[in-house]
Amino acid sequence: MQTVNWGILGAAKFARQHMGPAIHAAAGARLNGVASRSGDISGFTAFAPDCVGFDSYDALLASPEIDAVYIPLPNHLHVEWAEKALRAGKHVLCEKPIAMKAGEIDALIALRDETGLLCAEAYMIVHHPQWQRAREIVQSGGIGDLVLVDSVFSYDNSAETDNIRNKPDTGGGGIPDIGVYTFGSVRFVTGEEPSEVDAQITWENGVDVFAHVTADFPSFRYSSVTSMRMHPRQEVTFQGRDGVLKLTAPFNPNVFGEARLHWHRNTHGGGAPSVTVERWPGVNHYVLQVEAFCRSVSEGADYPATLEFARGTQAMIDEVFAAAG
Repeated sequence: MQTVNWGILGAAKFARQHMGPAIHAAAGARLNGVASRSGDISGFTAFAPDCVGFDSYDALLASPEIDAVYIPLPNHLHVEWAEKALRAGKHVLCEKPIAMKAGEIDALIALRDETGLLCAEAYMIVHHPQWQRAREIVQSGGIGDLVLVDSVFSYDNSAETDNIRNKPDTGGGGIPDIGVYTFGSVRFVTGEEPSEVDAQITWENGVDVFAHVTADFPSFRYSSVTSMRMHPRQEVTFQGRDGVLKLTAPFNPNVFGEARLHWHRNTHGGGAPSVTVERWPGVNHYVLQVEAFCRSVSEGADYPATLEFARGTQAMIDEVFAAAG
């Protein structure tokens, strides 16, 4: 597989701690450069000593040494810089949400098709085997007809007043940050789209800090909570007529806990349900994401997190905000 040379627009903490190391570790990838307005890329050269610094985003995009860019900028800048990168001839992996409205993704889809370049939202969870396994079990009838899905993702950043998630002018809020997981993961596993959405949202300083969302999907009922003002919690449960699937570290495995899938099934003869626990210790979905991206660029392999999929999740987010009024 041909090596894909990567550049990063901005020296964000998440890029330093997660995506930069993932690019460096991924097969078929090489971290070539980082554009930092401060000029400090020491957080990257610590693990990628050959990585070079660029004094502007435009300078990095102009470099012939860069094949693909990762964009970890604040949410409101994603579409602008994704478009610039595509027009500069670079493949694009952009942090979620890739846009603030579903309609904004249409221009990226058109530009992707025009240029023939890969452009995708950095929706890493679909690359993790726990989610691929959950989809396989649900869609093969492993828990019978699906009845209810409930999903929770919460943390507390109330003390971080300068955090971009707490600022409306940078596209902050709990739903843009983590609603993409509670909503999109269910769409990924079931392949269904919501028909009716209702939401109760609590706001602080112009950003959502708590949201309870319910929805009707064609074959099941959905309920979720996202919050930036609650004790950290992650869990997704798929309740079927004949069994239950529960993911206990669905969104931040290795940070929140070990990736585990608990599969409860009815047994023949009316005995106690059987329980199978599948584990994936140490699997890094950021590395898997970069490797899948590189295979798509180098070999034309299908990429599971398309812009069309991202648009569907953003459309649900738009519906949630509209339902809350």
